[in-house]
Amino acid sequence: MSKRNSQAAKSAARERLRIEREKQAKKDKARRQLIVAGSVVGVLAIAGGVGFAVVKANEPGYWEKAADQKLVKPANTSGAQGTTVVIGKDDAAKTLKIYEDPRCPVCASFEQNVGETIDQDLKDGKYKLQFVGASFLDRGLGGEGSKNALSALGAALNVSDEAFMAYKSALFSVENHPEESKDEFAKDSKLIEIANQVPELKGNSAFKKDVENGTYDKWALEMSKVFDDNKDGVEGTPSLVMDGKKVTAEGSENAPQTPEQFNAAVDKALKG
Repeated sequence: MSKRNSQAAKSAARERLRIEREKQAKKDKARRQLIVAGSVVGVLAIAGGVGFAVVKANEPGYWEKAADQKLVKPANTSGAQGTTVVIGKDDAAKTLKIYEDPRCPVCASFEQNVGETIDQDLKDGKYKLQFVGASFLDRGLGGEGSKNALSALGAALNVSDEAFMAYKSALFSVENHPEESKDEFAKDSKLIEIANQVPELKGNSAFKKDVENGTYDKWALEMSKVFDDNKDGVEGTPSLVMDGKKVTAEGSENAPQTPEQFNAAVDKALKG
């Protein structure tokens, strides 16, 4: 092969190499543009998703919205917010105030042991009973069972005093009361199922509708405020108060947990 042919071959080879490099450079540029474009779309998608999540996180929850609802006061209540709930004979001289949280296991034990005694005392006109509902366990444990059960109690109270007392007893019963860590009362279906054990509420379509529609949700929140802002020095449940003084078991700071303890404590309070 001659020198001229060799140089021509080298020149041709260099030209082919230059062309290949230009093609590869164009491919690399196109690839980089696609990567950048994809990254931008990804960033925008992430930003959009984060933005959506932030918006959703800042939206008020169900019970926050309930606080802005129109207040519906159950029948058989009094007071500006309908949160004064007094059961018993009008001529009973004194009133025993009871503070209870529907999720409270100690309240359940109290009702199971002393509830029948209170029912008999009310029939005998020994005193009137004022109920104050609390929902602090929802805050402490998370969930909404206390508030939801209070709302259902409002629906029962709207039926009658008797339905309210019977339903409260059913909620706190051994058969129906869940462990405080289990938010069973957050389920409307559970509250309605228990209500079917109460003659006045069984198959009661108005009661069922009120529970499912949350008719008394705002009222439940207002009732909870009564507990939170109470002037009786009550911080836990169950708590009993008469004439502004706590009614406790002898030698204890807690509510009595047997009929004997209860009768002794209440008789002492009635005497002043």
